[in-house]
Amino acid sequence: MTKQVDCGGVKIGGGAPVSIQSMTNTDTRDVKGTLAQIDRLADAGCQIVRCAVPDAEAAEALRAIKASSRLPVVADIHFDHRLALAALAAGADKIRINPGNIGGRDKIKAVVREAKTHGAPIRVGVNGGSLERGILEKYGGVTAEAAAESALAHVRLLTDLDFEDIVVSVKLSDVVRNHAAHVLAAGMTDRPFHIGLTEAGVGRGGEIKSAVGAGALLLAGIGDTLRVSLTGDPVREVLLAAEILKSLRLREGGAQVIACPTCGRCRVDLESLALAVERRLREAEKRAAGLLPAISVAVMGCAVNGPGEAACADIGVACGDGKGVIFQKGKIMRTVREEDIADELMKGVEALWILGC
Repeated sequence: MTKQVDCGGVKIGGGAPVSIQSMTNTDTRDVKGTLAQIDRLADAGCQIVRCAVPDAEAAEALRAIKASSRLPVVADIHFDHRLALAALAAGADKIRINPGNIGGRDKIKAVVREAKTHGAPIRVGVNGGSLERGILEKYGGVTAEAAAESALAHVRLLTDLDFEDIVVSVKLSDVVRNHAAHVLAAGMTDRPFHIGLTEAGVGRGGEIKSAVGAGALLLAGIGDTLRVSLTGDPVREVLLAAEILKSLRLREGGAQVIACPTCGRCRVDLESLALAVERRLREAEKRAAGLLPAISVAVMGCAVNGPGEAACADIGVACGDGKGVIFQKGKIMRTVREEDIADELMKGVEALWILGC
C-alpha cells in the first residue's frame, strides 16, 4: 500500500479510493471563466482540479479561484520557483513541479519550506517531453527506464530535504512505455501515484489509449489518483475517468449499462434503445450529483444471451420481435412493446435507486 497525502481534504494513496483529476484549459488569469469551468468539472465528478500558473498574475488569480472553488486546487508550475512560492501563498492545496526544470537545490529547498508551512503536498511530475538532457543521453532517448529514474531521483531530492508529502507521476504518451515506466517506478517507491498518459490525443483514439493505459495500471494495483489527458473540453476527461473506474469496480455509484453488440437475430432497434437508456441514466446521475447507489442495467437484443444477462443485472431487458421482457433482480416482471422499453427500464431504475438497490 502506498503512503497517503491530503490534497485539500481529498486523500490520495493509503487505500483511499482512486480520485479523479482534471486540468482547466482556461486562462487562469480569467478568474470568472476558470471558476465556471471548475463548476462544470465538479458537476461531472471531478474531485481535484489543476490550474496552469505561467506568470505572477496567474499566481495571484489563484487566490480568488481558491476562495470560490468547489474543488481542491493544484498549481501547475514550471521553470520559475517563485511562481510555486506565490501559488502556495495564494492558498494552493498542492503544487505540481518538475524539480528538473524548477532551478537549483536552493530554489527547490525554498519551495519545500513553503509547502511545509502551508501543509501542501508536492507532485513530482515527470513527462516524456521534459526529461533532463543527462537522462536522455544516458538512455539514448525517452525510455521507461529514463522516466522512472528521473522521477525517483526527484523524489529522493525532496526526501533529502525532509519533505514527505509527495505524489509521483511519470507520464509518457506511448501506452507500452508508459506502463513499463510506472511498473519500474512503483516497484521502487511506496509513494502514491498520479497516473495517466500525457498527451493522449484527440477524439476516440485518445480515449482508447487513455482507457487501455489507465486500466492496465489500475488492474496492476498502480494508481491512487487519475487524470485522463485529452485535447479539448476537460469535462470529457472526467467522464471518461469515471467510466474507467466504474468498469474496474473502483468507483461505486451510478449506473453501468450492459448492452450486446447486436447480430442478425436482433429484431429491435437496439442501438437507439441502448443510447436512449444511457443518455437518460447520465441525466439522472447528473441531477443527483453523484449520490446514487451502484446499479447495473442490461439492454440485450435477443434470446441467446439476453435472458441470462438481463436476469443477472439489477434491471434489464431481453428483446424479441418488437418487444422486450423486463427483468428485475433476476425475476421476470412483464413484457412491453419496443417503444415502451426505455420508459419501463427507467421506472425500474428509479424505483431501485429509491430503495437503495
